[in-house]
Amino acid sequence: HPLDDRAGFAPLASAGAALDLHNAASHWNKRLLDNSARPSGALVYQPKEGGNLSTEQYERLKRELEEGYQGAMNAGRPLLLEGGLDWKAMGLSPRDMDFLEARNGAARDIALALGVPPMLIGIPGDNTYANYQEANRAFYRLTVLPLVYRTAARLCGWLSPIFGAGLRLEPDLDRIAGLAGERDALWTRIGAASFLSDEEKREAVGY
Repeated sequence: HPLDDRAGFAPLASAGAALDLHNAASHWNKRLLDNSARPSGALVYQPKEGGNLSTEQYERLKRELEEGYQGAMNAGRPLLLEGGLDWKAMGLSPRDMDFLEARNGAARDIALALGVPPMLIGIPGDNTYANYQEANRAFYRLTVLPLVYRTAARLCGWLSPIFGAGLRLEPDLDRIAGLAGERDALWTRIGAASFLSDEEKREAVGY
């Protein structure tokens, strides 16, 4: 926790603002599609003889708009205006709000807070790593394995009174597909070390 010497700080807590932004963008996009994918606007009543819509006329107009012009089935349907009604568009379009980039930026912040390379969650244009394989390897090395080692250490501390102080739990790195290339390089390097005995080589690769 950046403001406390003792308390921890969850990754999701640091990504809270990005989570709120991502959720709000998703809800906004859903509502936009529900309303014919058009920006909000206002129907202006300007009768030549003056006056206002009656309650019955207002309710009828509102009902016709909801039933005839909202929803995906009615997207792009022309709006018929009569009796001095005029449509005035209001608000910002999705292009003006840069909706997609804002949503991708929030997703990127969430991924980084959790230690996940953005390339792995499919955000276009994130070429921070040379390729997908390198990003996957970095994900295991920098995020997954530290969690595994911390969990294993806690389990050892919990089980050591039963099995003895020499208990040690370690992950089998040879079974992790994302680290296969790295393990192959290690095996090749250790196998070519003529100054090591077979027992020393086995210990060096984790056996």
